[in-house]
Amino acid sequence: MSMKCKLTGKTFQSGNNVSHAKNRTRRRFLPNLQNITFISEKLGRSIRLRVAASTIRTVEKRGGLDEYLLSASNTKLPPEALKIKKKILSISK
Repeated sequence: MSMKCKLTGKTFQSGNNVSHAKNRTRRRFLPNLQNITFISEKLGRSIRLRVAASTIRTVEKRGGLDEYLLSASNTKLPPEALKIKKKILSISK
């Protein structure tokens, strides 16, 4: 399973483990991914996604999944989120 947020595209970051003796070895900082079910009011159904915890807070702050996707620019959304956004736009027209 991919360690990538389905709404923001956030992935791992790389860095160093630094020991007490200052030896450096490469490591990965993984995002805090959670499986969550968002309810889309415009689609009238629930959508299960694997997203980062920071994304969950942002979606709730914006007022739900529909408002988050409609306010986000298409260049910043990954392909999975663009498909959902296009469905929402087609229903709202």
